Amino acid sequence: MKYIIYLLLLAVAWTACETNSTASDTETAQIQIDSAAVEQHLATLASDEFEGRKPFSAGEEKTVDYLVNAFKDMGLQPGNGDSYIQEVPLVEITGTPETEIALIKGADQMIFKQGKQIVTYTEKVEERVEVNDAELVFCGYGIVAPEYGWNDYEGIDMTGKIAVVMVNDPGFENEVDSTIFKGNTMTYYGRWTYKYEEAARQGAAGCLIIHEQRAAGYPWFVVQSSWTGGKLNLESELPKCNIQGWITLQATSDLFKFANTGERGFFEKARSTDFEPIPLGVTISTYVENEMKRDVSKNVIAMLPAKEESDEYVIYSSHWDHLGIGQPVNGDSIYNGALDNASGTASMLGIAEAFTQLPEAPSRNVVFLAVTAEEQGLLGSAYYAENPIFPPAQTVANLNIDGVNFYGATNDLSIVGYGQSTMDDLTEEEAKKQGRYVTPDAQPEKGFFFRSDQFSFAKIGIPVLYIDSGLDHKEKGKAYSKDQLDKYTAERYHRPADHYTPGEWDLSGMVADALLFFNIGYRIADSDIYPEWKDGSEFKSKREVLKD
Repeated sequence: MKYIIYLLLLAVAWTACETNSTASDTETAQIQIDSAAVEQHLATLASDEFEGRKPFSAGEEKTVDYLVNAFKDMGLQPGNGDSYIQEVPLVEITGTPETEIALIKGADQMIFKQGKQIVTYTEKVEERVEVNDAELVFCGYGIVAPEYGWNDYEGIDMTGKIAVVMVNDPGFENEVDSTIFKGNTMTYYGRWTYKYEEAARQGAAGCLIIHEQRAAGYPWFVVQSSWTGGKLNLESELPKCNIQGWITLQATSDLFKFANTGERGFFEKARSTDFEPIPLGVTISTYVENEMKRDVSKNVIAMLPAKEESDEYVIYSSHWDHLGIGQPVNGDSIYNGALDNASGTASMLGIAEAFTQLPEAPSRNVVFLAVTAEEQGLLGSAYYAENPIFPPAQTVANLNIDGVNFYGATNDLSIVGYGQSTMDDLTEEEAKKQGRYVTPDAQPEKGFFFRSDQFSFAKIGIPVLYIDSGLDHKEKGKAYSKDQLDKYTAERYHRPADHYTPGEWDLSGMVADALLFFNIGYRIADSDIYPEWKDGSEFKSKREVLKD
């Protein structure tokens, strides 16, 4: 209750501040808050009872029921007509790939073992998908970007061939020219989803991405756990490769040696604008046998109507799903997803409850959207973006929460996708009121802007905000924060170890960030502020189309 009261007081003081009140009005709201309400949601959603919250499972049913009841208890209205549910039709493909894949060059062969050196799967909705005598071609980064004068498929017909491509984009750690693409800031061309999409557009039979931990942003275990077993997909008419997958960096080195093309410095060549694809003279034949299940998952959506009738909307979003029950690690097979993303969903529920406690609703409608299947490729938010309940042209902003601060209050915060929109400016102003400063994305090379649900909104032109926890810990400094994040990535990310134990996390940082999101969302919702994409953003033109 103290948490709600604090947010209520903060909102009132905030409104007073907007009408030229004194700073003391805001200061009166700076009281110590109780994080118990948010912690309760976190502990429940991340518990073993919810079985890792995988779509199409008993864990989904429990999660959806919990969220619907929470929104009802708060007094929020259904967000989809008279329903709190938006159905998301998906197909689950459980693929069984060949356990060993033979690479053939003339009379010689080399074996890659599934899971150890290579992971293969398919998104094609067919019982058996295969490639036969498909030649491997090193295609650099697998990018076609006219605005950068870049074409890694220049001069080659990829029909029936398999592209072997590097993760990330040519700007990553480019010691020759740091101005290529956006330097260490990953562009969409660096995302694995783009690699597969472009290879399919080129007519390739397959695409294998070379895993390198620094460039990918996660260890090989994440590939093993996330790209095996059942995977959910939106059914689409877009072209897809027969075989998709990853190979380890060491396996790639072995492949290049086995190919013996006479080429050297493959990766160095790929960083040049005059790169040309390199056929390796090595072929593979392999298959994936699929079991398919069509079902309907659920986005959960609620709304606080504006104080007077309004056709404009501010949307908070957070994904409720995780990986469910999977490969055991140290005897534990439940991938609880406490940080990813019970924490974000719990924060959004706390923010939603705070809005319901205001003396009067804001002047714009406020929407709370808990989306499904983020872990399967942003599918729930992608479906919403393709089938929006509220018109995108009238959706003023999206504030997305995915993974929160678990190690304590910081002096700073990071904006993922910094420089894209005027949401940065609002965030800097509100952070300053908390005595904090804003930094650009601390790890721009990992492409986090494209790895969470705000990207689905950005792609249709809606200005978005996605923040990352700060690194400047108020008491223990930057080294401590970095160490905590590094340990989480190495030991807990997409593992059963991502669980919540009361008392282990310092939730003061989580609460501070939730307050920040509340303040920014309330400011937009109760004013005539229209966030805009900044010049140079690839999404600016999409917003202009919406306006037209």
